[in-house]
Amino acid sequence: MASTYTGNTGIEKIGSGEQAGTWGTTTNTNFDIIDRALHGVGEITLTGTAHTLTTTDGAESQGQFKVLKFAGSFSGENTVTITPNDQSKFYVVHNTNASHNVKMKQGSSQAADMVIVPPQTKKLIYAEGTGASAKVIDITSALSLDSLTISGTAITATGTELNKMDGDTSATSTTIADADRLIVNDDGTMVQAAVTDISTYMNANAYLTPTTITASTATITPSAAKSIYQRVDATSNNVAVTLAAGSLAIGQYIIVDKIDTSSNTMTMTYPANNQGITLGSAAELVIAIYNGTSFSFVETIKS
Repeated sequence: MASTYTGNTGIEKIGSGEQAGTWGTTTNTNFDIIDRALHGVGEITLTGTAHTLTTTDGAESQGQFKVLKFAGSFSGENTVTITPNDQSKFYVVHNTNASHNVKMKQGSSQAADMVIVPPQTKKLIYAEGTGASAKVIDITSALSLDSLTISGTAITATGTELNKMDGDTSATSTTIADADRLIVNDDGTMVQAAVTDISTYMNANAYLTPTTITASTATITPSAAKSIYQRVDATSNNVAVTLAAGSLAIGQYIIVDKIDTSSNTMTMTYPANNQGITLGSAAELVIAIYNGTSFSFVETIKS
């Protein structure tokens, strides 16, 4: 009776009465195959864009390794075909290449029936072994974990919390308080920032407060799309202020405030097409809103 072979690993089953005096060699080969299948790590050098991963009956072969460590400077995505396509397989796959994917397939050539192992990553996969339609399944694509540690740090967030970070659109009505925190990217490091810090930043950047004007003439030209609160001190002389739109956006404003109590005056000059009534040298507080073309303004005095 001739030898037969196991269906998935190719271990030789010596036929009754066969290999008298030589069966020891076959048995030793079988043990080596079993050893590969249980714990073997095979470093396989890939070239080009295709490779056949074969399991050969009765002989040690690449397809019998448990761990497949793919190396080599292959020129593009390399498709590794598991053959024969009627053998069921379980593999740990490690793609050590820094630039290109390794694509694992068995029978089917449909994209959904193959597994891509990106550069310098690892996956757990199994091949169905169902013939021409056999799929390769990525076990790591749907892991169920009760706990997870990354680089020594235990992940304590729940799945629900992580989903909110990934675009969950459901909203919760919440009263924001000073003790609350928001997740922000602090120059490449994710941190929890107090909402009071956010408030401080917003207040500091919502408008500009330039140095107080004391010279007899000055032009206010916004260099950024920020509103301006500009103080004027006319204690030593009359002050003539000219406004320019600069980089203001529609709806942003310039407030000019004469802060001294002297009898010296503050007068304003606006760009063409301004809209408002000027008080001339009597103005003490000016609010000028940029309307997209020029300023709509109000001038008033302080009682």
